[in-house]
Amino acid sequence: MLMRPALPTDHDALWSILEPTLRAGDTYALPRDIPRAAALAYWLAPAHETIVAERDGAVCGTYYLRANQAGGGDHVANCGYMTAPWATGRGVARAMAEDSFERARRRGFRAMQFNFVVSTNTRAVALWTALGFETVGRLPGAFRHPAAGDVDALVMFRRLD
Repeated sequence: MLMRPALPTDHDALWSILEPTLRAGDTYALPRDIPRAAALAYWLAPAHETIVAERDGAVCGTYYLRANQAGGGDHVANCGYMTAPWATGRGVARAMAEDSFERARRRGFRAMQFNFVVSTNTRAVALWTALGFETVGRLPGAFRHPAAGDVDALVMFRRLD
């Protein structure tokens, strides 16, 4: 699997991944009806190093890497990950996570923190736990899930050094 920086020519492929995830409304705290331009602007924000995962020339996933906070918190990384619906269950998320850890280390980050992992996103929680993340906080009822109602959001943390 090839991991490379996202290019302007990737916008259609990125949208094909972002749109179904955001429209489902069950994993990201972004508006379900977010327009394409706003979603791409968020994902490709100047503070984000945005990466795409390619398999056999097709974009099958994407993630961004950024500092979790500014100033005294800028040694901790934060990421967001999405996998193409057709590539789910094929190791794409794990490969992107492992790539993000290495990129984060090269940039001098000493840890990674996920601020808002929806507790009902059991695949993500299981993957992050398997990759060494600990749940260090629970935000009761912080996410309004479209089917399950108010569910908890988790704060997950892992050292990189």
